Amino acid sequence: MKRFSSIAGRILISALFMFLLFYSMLPAVNLRDRNFILYLIACILIFLAVNFLTAVKDFIQSLRDGRGFGAARDPVTGRVIFRRNESERPAVRLVGPLKYGFAAIAALILLMALASALGLKLFNAARYRDLIHVTEGDFSSDVAELSMSQIPVVDKDTASRLGNKKLGEMTDLVSQFEILNNYTQINYQGAPYRVTPLSYADPIKWLYNQRKGLPAYIAVNMVNQDTNLVWLDSGMKYSTSEYFFRNIYRYIRFRYPSKIFETVSFETDDEGTPYWVAPTIAYRIGWWDGKDIDGAVLVNAVTGESRWYAKDEVPQWIDQLYDSNLIIEQLDDNGRFQNGYFNSLFGQRGVRRTTYGYNYLAIDDDVYLYTGMSSVTSDESNIGFVLVNLRTKETRFYTVPGATELAAMESARGQVQHLNYSATFPLLLNISDRPAYFISLKDAAGLVKMYAFVDVGQYQIVGTGQTIDEAKRGYRTALNLEDAAPAAPKDTTEISGRIEAAASAVISGNTCYYFTLEGETDIYTAFISVSEQLPFIRPGDTVHISFTQGGQVREIMAIEVDAGRN
Repeated sequence: MKRFSSIAGRILISALFMFLLFYSMLPAVNLRDRNFILYLIACILIFLAVNFLTAVKDFIQSLRDGRGFGAARDPVTGRVIFRRNESERPAVRLVGPLKYGFAAIAALILLMALASALGLKLFNAARYRDLIHVTEGDFSSDVAELSMSQIPVVDKDTASRLGNKKLGEMTDLVSQFEILNNYTQINYQGAPYRVTPLSYADPIKWLYNQRKGLPAYIAVNMVNQDTNLVWLDSGMKYSTSEYFFRNIYRYIRFRYPSKIFETVSFETDDEGTPYWVAPTIAYRIGWWDGKDIDGAVLVNAVTGESRWYAKDEVPQWIDQLYDSNLIIEQLDDNGRFQNGYFNSLFGQRGVRRTTYGYNYLAIDDDVYLYTGMSSVTSDESNIGFVLVNLRTKETRFYTVPGATELAAMESARGQVQHLNYSATFPLLLNISDRPAYFISLKDAAGLVKMYAFVDVGQYQIVGTGQTIDEAKRGYRTALNLEDAAPAAPKDTTEISGRIEAAASAVISGNTCYYFTLEGETDIYTAFISVSEQLPFIRPGDTVHISFTQGGQVREIMAIEVDAGRN
């Protein structure tokens, strides 16, 4: 009984250590996960150390004793001398469990080496190239021209500053919570937003607040910089700042033990409900190479309700199924291996790469990654650029030779070099059927002070201004284009009515007008660029409007005012 209890105790101790290791590493229970192989090796070592510690000690001792040189003290002088150990070398003996344990470890290491060899790019260049399929696109038709009131001016850094300022206004929250620096870009009710959840300030704050959960998340409108702290009826119980089994990574691991997960991201659906999106990984090359996405687990951050969706079945409101770094890696492989592996090293015919940076563009309720493509032999110009749908991975290449993004940023800064402003990474826009870089210029405090448009094909053509309209007028003047407003989108609606109430406000240096029509509750908005008549509109005027619908707000694309007053 004593022997049995001793064996059972050691097995329980081994199991406890293995569980704690799994709890911290969270590998997928899947042989195609490298971390799972490393976990198995660690488990074998734990089992041997706990159950056969004496045998391990004897084995190590046998390796050390009777070999090489030994140290001894000279009996006459008392000095320490080194001499060869002439004693008979003892046999190195491994008891059965150690033999099997080390053999299993050797087999797992051999498996890792073979699996890694199967995915070498030397043997799979064409398969790496085909991980992403690139088609030719037409820029002027694929990328619609935005009105000046739809251009996003908030990047991640600015969103972070706005979010911190908003939380600082809430004295009851700022002492208990912080803001995660995720700021995922999404499309919410037709407008680009950056959203991020709150997090617990420290373990003590978590202990006091975890029962209710995280009470809100931050949403920053990228167009007008409107920053909202969105309160939830019930707090978020599952997040990256939770501990134990409500930590989102641990939660999805124990519910989907065999799935291999990419980094989770925070998004909201069309009703503003917060979700964690955990893309699942599929390897297309060899055993664990050629990483791609085959679906995603969506977790309601409030209730914990979860479901796995195949890639083609994820909801429309998901905006970033594919991680941007994964897309950049696949684009680089696609450009590198156009003519084989050895051509990528020698000759480099047709080899291209992405430029050093990327941004996001909202098109048709989807978020697209934008990055330039350059020849590997040139750092000063782009041969074109790509747009990648981050939900479907649809990829289009546009052959538009021009300046790199970094060159455009320097050109914009050069226009106002006396002000020592810094430039944000460009956003690609369609201005009069020409691709143009839109850049925000910030002061030392990180506040946006000016805007710039830089022509992609001729980056010396720059228009700057303290408002977007002013910068666009300067850009069009430099191009010798007529200053005509872009045509209204096809999905506009026309209506006529009388003004019931009207008001105005300045947003990001642009005057925006708000008014309602008699007998309606919807709010109409229009920036000054839409019509010069807007400052003179008064209640009682009859107007004819073309607008697009965005939630409860209707954005005016064109407006006419009757000459006569009622």
